[in-house]
Amino acid sequence: MALDTGHVTAVPELSRTAQLKALGNGVVWPQAVAALRILLSRTEPAVWGRAA
Repeated sequence: MALDTGHVTAVPELSRTAQLKALGNGVVWPQAVAALRILLSRTEPAVWGRAA
């Protein structure tokens, strides 16, 4: 998930279930960046500055 080693697993207060839940609810940022690039490439530059 592009996180530093131990980012979640080194927290002693979190059970294994809590660790998996925390990671499962996260966004994998490299995938989010790729998705935004794809979406922006399909949008005309003229609409980037306009509010919806």
